[in-house]
Amino acid sequence: MKLVVAIIKPFKLDEVREALSGVGVAGMTVTEVKGFGRQKGQTEIYRGAEYSTNMVPKLKVEVACSAAVCARVVEAIQQAANTGSIGDGKIFVLGIDQAVRIRTGETDETAL
Repeated sequence: MKLVVAIIKPFKLDEVREALSGVGVAGMTVTEVKGFGRQKGQTEIYRGAEYSTNMVPKLKVEVACSAAVCARVVEAIQQAANTGSIGDGKIFVLGIDQAVRIRTGETDETAL
């Protein structure tokens, strides 16, 4: 089992969700986060004054999936979240040792 964690631009969420539905993903978790990478923040204008912020708003999308579909999940996210400009985000793939569905007690692949 794998956990795919993607950091994406907020306006790309609907496209990513649709792409994941297309590859059979039944659920995901989305969290609003802030951070920076190579772009080192951004410059904004507020009430006519320019200021710099070093934390850029992003969304963290987490998807637990079987190892068999992991590559398709990563590809779907990459294609849907790509704008071709700096700050598109990153995708991380982590291993999951165990999963348990709280309501039924199902474990591992059946719990996903």
